[in-house]
Amino acid sequence: MRTVDYSKHTHAGTAVYPSPFHSRQKQLNQNGEWGRWFDYLSAPAYWCADMEYFAGRNACGVFDLTPMVKHRISGADALPFLNRLMTRDVSKIKPGRVGYSVWCNDQGRVIDDGTIFHLEEGVYRVCSQEHQLDWFLTNAMGFDVAIEEDTHDVAALALQGPTSCAVLKDMGLSGIENLTPFGLTYFDLPTENGSTRLMVSRTGFTGDLGYELWIDPDHAELLWDRLFEAGKLRGIMAMGSDALELLRIEAGFILAGTDFLPAMEAVRPTHTRSPFELGLGWLVSFDKGVFNGRQALLEEKKNGSRYNLVKLDIDGNKPANDSYVFTPGGKKFAGTVTSAMWSPSAKASIALASLEAPFGKPGEEYDVEIYYQRELKWSRVMARARVVKDVFWDPPRRRQTPPADF
Repeated sequence: MRTVDYSKHTHAGTAVYPSPFHSRQKQLNQNGEWGRWFDYLSAPAYWCADMEYFAGRNACGVFDLTPMVKHRISGADALPFLNRLMTRDVSKIKPGRVGYSVWCNDQGRVIDDGTIFHLEEGVYRVCSQEHQLDWFLTNAMGFDVAIEEDTHDVAALALQGPTSCAVLKDMGLSGIENLTPFGLTYFDLPTENGSTRLMVSRTGFTGDLGYELWIDPDHAELLWDRLFEAGKLRGIMAMGSDALELLRIEAGFILAGTDFLPAMEAVRPTHTRSPFELGLGWLVSFDKGVFNGRQALLEEKKNGSRYNLVKLDIDGNKPANDSYVFTPGGKKFAGTVTSAMWSPSAKASIALASLEAPFGKPGEEYDVEIYYQRELKWSRVMARARVVKDVFWDPPRRRQTPPADF
């Protein structure tokens, strides 16, 4: 096992760090409000989260991905290591492709989820919600593999929405329209002194047509300027985390710390979840050999799970944030809502909820206890909800290649 010298990084001595895009973000942040995403300043909203949401659905929104935790994994045993670590068969993610996965502890409980980028033969990037370097290094014993957290070495933007492909074509990325979902490719981005390498992946967290752009931080401002210049006639808008939250719920995407508790952070092990309990059983490949949590997951598949993560279509227009879910008539507790919103695109109150098994089969109805406040008056409503199978937002353009030229 090889290790990397991290002394070159100065982030360890800094409380909060501006993104490489901060100079441009600051100009657009009319609210003057900043949140914190790990080491970085991050904007909840630049002006109006609702308008930024609509940009992501009707034009294109730009979200700063730089703070997302990134790990570079390389070496002769990179693939065997990842196949031992992950629940899915990583060998099926070929060079130039991206795959979604989860990884578990020995009890089969999810530690985190993320995307695996196969950058080139034997070189991967794993992006995750939480810092995973300690866990990755612990599991690397006996493997000829180099593991480095390179979060601060890569600047990244998510460009999401129906006009995103057209914007990239206008920016000069010839052939970008031929990139298929979960594919990645490289371009030379012209600079004053030559060019720099730009990686583009057809990925995102919105359930829509979209791309993610990865570049050296020294050229982050150049990328931002070129992108916004190309998109000025196509409704491009900077987008904060509040808008992204709405977009990902509509797409049915789960969020660590919100829809499940990462196993390494749980005080009570019973509060964790397995891939099956998150609706991610399709990510578990029992036929690939040994991986972390395999035996526990085999037993769970045989004996059944404790919970079901479901999508709810709820009557009325009141978001069911942090609500309890009951069987009809409020007779029996069934579970809790983990994420909720009023969906402008679905024209419905929608939610993700963790229900106790065997509750949660598509078509079943429940009552959701919703509390809401209007003019200092609290009200309570028991709203009928139905478990739905499909996600709330899944436009054909998400998979279309080449995408329509909006």
